[in-house]
Amino acid sequence: MFKDAIEKAANFTRPVHTITRTYSGRQIIPGAATLFFVNEEGYAVTCKHVIELLAASDNLNINYANFKQERDRLAKDNNFKKHVKGLELKYKFNAESVVQIKNTFLDCVDSMSGFTWHLHPVYDLAILKFNGFNKLLYKDYAIFKKDVQVFQGEFLCRLGFPFPEFTNFKYNEVADDIEWTNTGVNGSPRFPMEGMVTRFLADSNKLYGIELSTPGLKGQSGGPLFNKDGIVCGMQFSTKHLHLGFDIVEKEITVNNKQKTVSDYSFIHLGQCIHADIIKSFLKEKNVKFYEE
Repeated sequence: MFKDAIEKAANFTRPVHTITRTYSGRQIIPGAATLFFVNEEGYAVTCKHVIELLAASDNLNINYANFKQERDRLAKDNNFKKHVKGLELKYKFNAESVVQIKNTFLDCVDSMSGFTWHLHPVYDLAILKFNGFNKLLYKDYAIFKKDVQVFQGEFLCRLGFPFPEFTNFKYNEVADDIEWTNTGVNGSPRFPMEGMVTRFLADSNKLYGIELSTPGLKGQSGGPLFNKDGIVCGMQFSTKHLHLGFDIVEKEITVNNKQKTVSDYSFIHLGQCIHADIIKSFLKEKNVKFYEE
């Protein structure tokens, strides 16, 4: 049903790759988000929470770099560990503190001098502009549905990158830093997820979103919601978890010929998408060109 539409959406949908490190160790945690391009001028849309993570990364990395500078100036004597503890208190670091986050955009533009953004004042929506590029690496841009009429029972599809399988990163022990590398796997497979329209999201009598019967997976945030023709109807931004009440408490079952006591609390996970009308209105407000059909 969505075969051709997925191929079409894949031309303008791209991943944002993230590597994260906590203070307690050298293990690197990969993550991903999604964005999609709306024109040939380097403009894309994604979730506000994705941009806020990108923006926070710089401050986080600067803070850790300052910590390292102070730590490296300490005398390597019997009081070294004590003084490091003092620095940890100063910088409010504990074992679980995230101290470094680094991000990269995959197959968006050949190079860039930076990027700018606009955050929607109400909804989880943002516009991202790539600056200083010479060549676009995406092949097409989104076409929005002009008259967005979506009905309960209709099936729509989302596209994103929820399962990070890239491995092109490492921990540099000498520099005490996490780095992107030219080795390893630098991509992750795209992942589509269909769903039936169940309900609509509104506030103050204004429709702003579409609810689907299946979850939007972590990493699909910022990905397009489209119909069987590949026309964009919205953007995935979150998943709602509703308790079903079909609870099983301390029930005895047999697993591999052994008796076990289990409990299970069931939920339904419903994807939530920003309505295309909200996206188009925000693009118009910021004088960003987009296309409709």
